[in-house]
Amino acid sequence: MTDTMTGYATPLSEDTVRIERSLPGPIERVWTYLTDSDKRATWLARGPMDSAEGGKVELTWFNSKLSGQNEPPPEEYKNSEGHSMTGRVLACDPPHLLSFTWSGETSESVVTFELSQQSERVKLVLTHSRLANRGAKLGVAGGWHAHLDILEDVLSDRPARPFWSNHKRLKAEYEARL
Repeated sequence: MTDTMTGYATPLSEDTVRIERSLPGPIERVWTYLTDSDKRATWLARGPMDSAEGGKVELTWFNSKLSGQNEPPPEEYKNSEGHSMTGRVLACDPPHLLSFTWSGETSESVVTFELSQQSERVKLVLTHSRLANRGAKLGVAGGWHAHLDILEDVLSDRPARPFWSNHKRLKAEYEARL
């Protein structure tokens, strides 16, 4: 089984990773979980998002609260709760394509979501490019994997798995994979 079938991030280049998931549809429902602040807050981060090219994206994370279990962050992420980031929309073609800049600690990268309807399911392809270094690559691979696990749980009407314990496990796996 390839990584694209297991939901794991795969490296496309030195500065790019991609994750593919099959999610419960329809596509319009998945789209709202990418673009609507309240719905996005259930799996990633809350904040306003302008849908026009050049528009502003604001994301604020509360990962400890995503599963409803208030799981405390590990020591290395203890200051991450309530962390905010501002980016700008590069492309928006509802309900198929959303791309925006992602402000990292040392550089700006790009996140692109591509959605396609596949019968009753929706194929989500997330590509995160222009990553500054291996550490950034490992961080976004494990982070996106954990967040997409929660999105899959939410869309499947299952209790969301705890973010931090899943992220810790995935970070260790990606150390070996990437």
